[in-house]
Amino acid sequence: MNFNAIKLELYKNMLTSIAEEMGVTLQRTAFSPNIKERLDFSCAVFDATGQMVAQAAHIPAHLGSMPLSVLAAIEHTHMEPGDMIALNDPYCGGTHLPDITLVAPIFVEQNGTDNYRNLSLPAVKATHEYSNPAVRSRGPESPTFFVANRAHHADVGGMTPGSMPLATSVIQEGIRIPPIKLIRGGQLSTALWELILANVRTPTERRGDLEAQLAANRIGERRLQEMADKYGIAEMEASMQELCAYASRMVRNCLQEIPDGRYTNADFLDNDGITDEPVEIRVAIEIKGDEAVVDFSGTAGQVRGSVNAIYAITLSAVFYTFRCIAGVDVPSNAGCMEPLRVIAPEGSVVNAKFPAAVAGGNVETSQRIVDVLLGALAQACPERIPAASCGSMNNLTVGGHDAARERDFTYYETIAGGMGARPDRNGIDAIHTHMTNTMNTPIEAIETTYPMQVERYAIRRGTGGAGKFRGGDGVVRSLQLLTDAEVTILSERRTRGPYGLQGGEAGQPGRNVMRRDGEEQPLAGKASISARKGDIVQIETPGGGGYGIEKSP
Repeated sequence: MNFNAIKLELYKNMLTSIAEEMGVTLQRTAFSPNIKERLDFSCAVFDATGQMVAQAAHIPAHLGSMPLSVLAAIEHTHMEPGDMIALNDPYCGGTHLPDITLVAPIFVEQNGTDNYRNLSLPAVKATHEYSNPAVRSRGPESPTFFVANRAHHADVGGMTPGSMPLATSVIQEGIRIPPIKLIRGGQLSTALWELILANVRTPTERRGDLEAQLAANRIGERRLQEMADKYGIAEMEASMQELCAYASRMVRNCLQEIPDGRYTNADFLDNDGITDEPVEIRVAIEIKGDEAVVDFSGTAGQVRGSVNAIYAITLSAVFYTFRCIAGVDVPSNAGCMEPLRVIAPEGSVVNAKFPAAVAGGNVETSQRIVDVLLGALAQACPERIPAASCGSMNNLTVGGHDAARERDFTYYETIAGGMGARPDRNGIDAIHTHMTNTMNTPIEAIETTYPMQVERYAIRRGTGGAGKFRGGDGVVRSLQLLTDAEVTILSERRTRGPYGLQGGEAGQPGRNVMRRDGEEQPLAGKASISARKGDIVQIETPGGGGYGIEKSP
């Protein structure tokens, strides 16, 4: 089947718009500020083999790793019309436990009947009977397409509120969900639903967010069915294959523009949160023609703390980095990885084995992997590579009991930092960079939802590295607690700042402090504390590195 450039572009945008509409549905129907305000979720469309063919511009850490979730769902479950699979187990298709993924197989029918009809959901604490919803007749034996979405839930149990603890085992981090049918034949598995809600601190909020994820997948199914009715399955499948081939050609063309050679780099995580020892991440990128081998041999072994990354996260960081250097017009699909081979030694901090703790690997180690990759590529194509950005998602979780609202609460947020300076311009102040692509939580949302007051929210001036082009400045975020609470911080770049390039200076490291009774107490980059009403927790995020040598006036 022939696809000219115009037709291919139309299909790219039609498929991407499905993922985007799924995202709008998820955002507008979610309960938690983390999803509806910060947009900490991602949506994508997959072909019959589980190959990603389109994604919305959501969270890089989610999207490059979500294909392994779809493959895990295919491998571990027999899917039928009306099914939907939930999972979050890092060692069976997930990333870290707060990220719950829902995968829906799409069995296209010519009559356009939906997989789901009149699906009602139970109350959080109710004992109830379920009326059988109308379920469409069985379609083909195998799904025609898949849709999936992943959302970060502000709590999934575990040893501390927010489920981002300083753990030494994944067992401590929350409830693990292997690929299992949450919806079977259009009917909710109430036993699984109640099991999940019984193991979290904020079941009402979790219920609302899970309902939003269900709704997002139904929208994706409906839109794919409409496309199939209009264009036919054969043409849609051909367009998906061609879009992946197109993305592969674009990445190959980019690689051909880079001089052949072997480019190495290493950088360090500050520590694992259990000891003070830095954790090395090392990479060698070998470019040969239109292919590349990305080899993490020599990287530190998995550690006791929670900064271990699973293989899917490492793949996601590689996917993101090479798509960035290839250009913004590259379709974001499985084709981007076709010219790349990734070697990540099993049992290392970039390919951890069970039962390693992984909560921080998803959010912190992923950022350092990108820094290491970009540092290596800066030797090969310096005109394309910026200095290091903030290098941390600056994770903050706060949880406890809100007496005024008569409920438990969990607050989770990643806080922006400075962007690294670019070869031709300054970095951007106060922005989420690389593996995170979220918004901030507005002050109004924090103060109306949680027993906290925002004392200060400002740009941390002068923290970007100097150079011909300066790095972006970080952020200061100060929260006063209006109740006793458990506070956990997972942050990086607290001992050494983000690197500069081509003679530019490093950005300033971040800093965490707590103020109690007027006295300032420094907090470690990774800390878990029992805070009291009136305490102020302040996160000061790193600035980005500078680029080039600043000329004297």
